[in-house]
Amino acid sequence: MKPVSQLDHSATTQIWNSAPQLDKVSVINPQALVPPGARAVVIAPHPGDEVVTCGGLLQLLSTQGHPLQLISVTDGSASHPGSRQWSEKRLSVFRVQESVEALRRLGLPMHSLKWIRGGFVDNALAEHEVQLTRFITRYLRPGDVVFSTWSQDGNSDHDAVGRASAKAATIAGADFYEVPVWAWHWATRDSGLIPWHRARKVRLDTWTVARKSHATHAYASQLDGDPAIGIAPLIPRVLLERMRLPYEIVFV
Repeated sequence: MKPVSQLDHSATTQIWNSAPQLDKVSVINPQALVPPGARAVVIAPHPGDEVVTCGGLLQLLSTQGHPLQLISVTDGSASHPGSRQWSEKRLSVFRVQESVEALRRLGLPMHSLKWIRGGFVDNALAEHEVQLTRFITRYLRPGDVVFSTWSQDGNSDHDAVGRASAKAATIAGADFYEVPVWAWHWATRDSGLIPWHRARKVRLDTWTVARKSHATHAYASQLDGDPAIGIAPLIPRVLLERMRLPYEIVFV
């Protein structure tokens, strides 16, 4: 999880919750996104992005018996630069443990979930986009349905993973959908940058939302930050509040 520069922590209102555009977004059934028997692949730039982007959808697809593959591009160990409390060495181990616990809280079948760890370095994915595209392509196959971060989400790593995932899906003959994360918390709402014509809602019931929220709280390192050196929580309150909404939005 990485904060986007466009997120203003001094004005942490849920600017999109009252957006009239949200009311007009059409609902889509998960079966319309992932056909029966198809494998769903979720590509996360940083640990935790898989839960924030589509933790609810992952639960629904698992319940429906779809094979699942998770690709974690980075290990998130550079999330707290300069921190003694959350050093890169500690985070390289701790954040994997956080992800395991988060996926367990989602109720995903850990015995059958295929989980690929890329080992790429945080904050530098745009510089290695060609290698990243090749890496992702290696783990896709025709007929897969791929979900990743929106290529215009506003965070350089999220954007790079979105672009690389789209290219890899095209090469592999897989379907591809984008999921916005930080875009919902940009400082401006009516700039016309959100592709509302592509937006679809995936409805989530109360229990699915609760498990998703519970899973997010497994990322203790991202909830704590490091006040001693001025690092705020990388999962801010505004994002935790959004996690309680009874839907997820996908760009089709």
